[in-house]
Amino acid sequence: MVGNEHDQSIDRPAGYAALIERYDLDVIPNWHKSLVTTSGIHRIDSREGVVEEVYPSKYWPGERLCDHLEFALKYDGTNLAILSILFQKAGKEDLLQYVRSKPTGKYARRLWFLYEFLTGKALPLDDLGQGNYIDLLEPDEYYTVIPVRRVRRQRINDNLLGDHRFCPTVRRTDTLRGFETADLPGRCRRVVANYSPEILKRALGYLYTKETKSSFEIEQIHPTSNRTERFVALLQLAEQEDFCRKPQLIQLQNRIVDARFRDADYRQSQNYVGESVAWQRERIHFASPKPEDLADLMGGLTAAHERMNTGGVSAVIQAAVIAYGFVFMHPFEDGNGRIHRFLIHNILVRRGFAPKGVMFPISASMLKHPAEYDASLEGFSRQLMPLVEYTIDENGHMMVHNDTAVWYRFMDMTLQAEALFRLIDQTIDTELASELAFLANYDKARKAIQDIVDMPDRQIDLFIRFCLQNNGRLSARKRASHFDFLSNEEIATLEQAVRSAYGNETVENE
Repeated sequence: MVGNEHDQSIDRPAGYAALIERYDLDVIPNWHKSLVTTSGIHRIDSREGVVEEVYPSKYWPGERLCDHLEFALKYDGTNLAILSILFQKAGKEDLLQYVRSKPTGKYARRLWFLYEFLTGKALPLDDLGQGNYIDLLEPDEYYTVIPVRRVRRQRINDNLLGDHRFCPTVRRTDTLRGFETADLPGRCRRVVANYSPEILKRALGYLYTKETKSSFEIEQIHPTSNRTERFVALLQLAEQEDFCRKPQLIQLQNRIVDARFRDADYRQSQNYVGESVAWQRERIHFASPKPEDLADLMGGLTAAHERMNTGGVSAVIQAAVIAYGFVFMHPFEDGNGRIHRFLIHNILVRRGFAPKGVMFPISASMLKHPAEYDASLEGFSRQLMPLVEYTIDENGHMMVHNDTAVWYRFMDMTLQAEALFRLIDQTIDTELASELAFLANYDKARKAIQDIVDMPDRQIDLFIRFCLQNNGRLSARKRASHFDFLSNEEIATLEQAVRSAYGNETVENE
């Protein structure tokens, strides 16, 4: 009996998948895995965050290193971390032969540039003397900077988000394209435009406090009123000063942590995120870069920030890359999470994402959607940790034994960018819009109550609050303890005034 042709087919890895297997590379998996079938049709499957694509046999690139490198750039994208590790293991002779065979070819020039960019070593090749300049990354597929850095040697337009010290990539996924067309800044402006300057001013004071409390609460910290006020004051400075520079970051850390845990520089010891599960047993969720790698990585992060400031990159993409990049670096002993969330505000407000003077509490959305926020952090940490070789001594001090810098240096931050867009989208609707609507409704209720009974402001506030806590009606207990001076008719009329002002919103705004 002859078997089905598909049953007899063999799916051979191609591109990065072939090179990872051939050179036995320990890497964070690429988002896209390619296979070429000996017989069968094109098909796509997605599992555990990786798109697996099987191509017909005519796509087989060949056996050489550069056959699969060219295939990878065409179909798997540009994965700087995998290329960096591969170039350390694979000989350069095949690459040299490949570039010499087609020196003006698009993929040959890109691989030539990437080899020198990632290794810091020049190939024994003369500079190109002619030919058009080509983009290193396709702007339709990746977020890139403009103007580009023109590299005469390979006649390449370097449009990367960073440099060799820190250079994340963000792919233009359907999700991100959707958020681009949704015009979130425009939605934010339209929400704000519906309210008076007086309401905006009052809402802003509340939102600053809400953001502060939410940011601390994410870390299960209950700050003193003094620490809360200091963080509110910093949020109010976010519009005026760029904090993504080393002196400002250190100053920021000093202002938001307990005075005993202030750092004068980036940390000099290994830190990590974990939890104790038993005596002298830790469950490690995340290991940060080794302290000896930190200065270089953070220098790259601030340089990437400067590059994107004027590089035509979406404000949200910049905020995601820098804020998440910062928290993955974990450059201080304490305060990293709060600074990470502060940097989101700092970048969005300085890039004009929100109307002048308006901030919205992104941390409140993170607090309301913890699974989504945690997933944005674990999207990197979960893939990183199997590659980190470490030990922890009896005092809980970690020692990392292998070279890990490449993973923090060349992150794919697409998942983090998508998560931040979703959180901002939710914040505009559920935090900013609802808070402004609540205050406007409050003003209507307050005026209506004053027209019925001229009570002191404190009594009016209490009446409105008690009604909202009890589906628009004053409970008998609250009436007896606070409003026994009102008649039944007055109570009924005042309750109706609150319900009319708030419509169906008869629960307390927190």
